[in-house]
Amino acid sequence: MRRALIALTAALGLVLVGCSADQEDPAQQLLAPHGLDGMQTADLIDHMDRLGGPDRPSDLLASVRADTLLLSDGTTEQEVPIEGEEFYLSFAPYLNQTHDCFYHSLTTCQAELPNTAMDVMITGADGEVYVDEEMTTFDNGFIGVWLPKDVEATLEVSVDGLSATQHISTDVQAPTCLTTIRLG
Repeated sequence: MRRALIALTAALGLVLVGCSADQEDPAQQLLAPHGLDGMQTADLIDHMDRLGGPDRPSDLLASVRADTLLLSDGTTEQEVPIEGEEFYLSFAPYLNQTHDCFYHSLTTCQAELPNTAMDVMITGADGEVYVDEEMTTFDNGFIGVWLPKDVEATLEVSVDGLSATQHISTDVQAPTCLTTIRLG
């Protein structure tokens, strides 16, 4: 009888472990209705930042922090870690209007200059060039770049004879959204 009880307890334990392993990750539950489940965090950020207008989920908030992606459907909030040693910075150069922003929202931030080609250079304080290329703003008017964590750098942007320069940082206290780059 004792052996049967031990065997039954062990079998029940395996069933419970199997059931809990089959339960879906809460973050994936938030992403699944939008066809975004199963993506790595960095790929998810890149993909969502490029979505424009009607392709953006209206019932999902996605906010990029230094080390996490914060997801919310208005009732449930879930943090997804950003793995590795990179920092995501999304910036929106502007001419006339901008908005306050600290943590970039992949689903609500909209800037003034969508689909605009710009020359972008990002140079570290030590002289290392992280970005030196022509880039086009996404449908939301932002450009997103992955940079090394914990660096100080200078961001230079130019388009149609106008330019702007701004100091940036990629430490844990730094903004992931820059909307203060006025072209002049």
